[in-house]
Amino acid sequence: MSQSLVKFLSYGKHSLDEDDIAAVIEVLEGNWLTTGPNIEKFEKAFAAKVNAKEAVVCSSGSAALHLAMLGLQCGPGDAVIVPTQTFLATANACRYVGAEVIFSDVDPKTGLMSPKQLEAALLHRGKKVNVKAICVVHLAGQCADLRALYAIADREGIPIIEDACHALGAKVHETTIGDCHFSKMATFSFHPVKAICMGEGGAVTLNDPTIANRLRTLRSHGMNRGETVFQNTDLAFAADGAQNPWYYEMSELGFNFRATDMQCALGLQQLKKLDYFVEKRRALMKQYSSSLKSLAPLLKLQKERIGYSAWHLAVVHIDFKSLGVSRSEVMKKLQEDGVGTQVHYIPVHLQPYYMNRYGKFSLPGAETYYASCLSLPLHAQMNLEDVDRVARLLGKICGVI
Repeated sequence: MSQSLVKFLSYGKHSLDEDDIAAVIEVLEGNWLTTGPNIEKFEKAFAAKVNAKEAVVCSSGSAALHLAMLGLQCGPGDAVIVPTQTFLATANACRYVGAEVIFSDVDPKTGLMSPKQLEAALLHRGKKVNVKAICVVHLAGQCADLRALYAIADREGIPIIEDACHALGAKVHETTIGDCHFSKMATFSFHPVKAICMGEGGAVTLNDPTIANRLRTLRSHGMNRGETVFQNTDLAFAADGAQNPWYYEMSELGFNFRATDMQCALGLQQLKKLDYFVEKRRALMKQYSSSLKSLAPLLKLQKERIGYSAWHLAVVHIDFKSLGVSRSEVMKKLQEDGVGTQVHYIPVHLQPYYMNRYGKFSLPGAETYYASCLSLPLHAQMNLEDVDRVARLLGKICGVI
């Protein structure tokens, strides 16, 4: 078979059907393109899906993290604990509001922050600091031990923000990720490689209506049109006492973090398929477990360790040194054979911006995890034969089969 006819498998990919396309076309042919009725519909549907009281949709997962920091009023003089094995946005959101980042190490096998590592981060290498929030990252669809982490956070009086961008559809301790049973807020991403896609988009879930309404104001430049909060009453109301129909006020600095009606129309359709998408990913991971078994112990697929994983990523850990092949070589050879891979993630404390700010230091658990991890293709467009093909090529490249 010609190389051009070989199906290319990207590490992640969106999955759209005619219902998704029709929903977007309906918006395009209607009266609203941006802030229309689908936004509130999506928020209600999303909140119901994860068993939260409130969902605030926004322009991206990064914007969701930023809004969550604002919702907890994190700012200069505060610090936020963030596991270093995450995407840049988790830490960057702290800096956007002027807070400092305390990087936590992670378990070298899972990439997740454990209670032991949280305790160490709270001491900040022996010195107490003013910790305003703790970010708990659910990595690759695997759930962190929220109950154990919450016990520590509650003891210290510090709220938890969940970075659940990888974990939509996951469950832990008989709770749904996003219901905020153990946290103040949870954040999600609807990027094309995530469980459901909106092109770009994100959401914050929470159970506090007051904070939710503030986040909705902050996502739209800090503007509000509710007469109960107006301060410039001489401008807000006409001589007869009625509110001027054009009037709005900005009481605090906000941002343009709005999602569009088109995005939310797509999100509503995608949300209907979430259970199917998660089950498909779980079936593919089961096949990976079987197909990669013969490559152990030099190649080990990450296992489900706690709760019900949504499996955003298929992470394999490879002993590159023992195999005598570099990660770069493996990725390039797989690419040549039509298989895309990625590395999730370079520990954030190793990024130049953060090294320049906090100095160079080692977090060995994260660095061990990073040294061996590789994300294989995993998305709803794949079938079981695709998984077998990836495993076969991987074994051949690594000289195991």
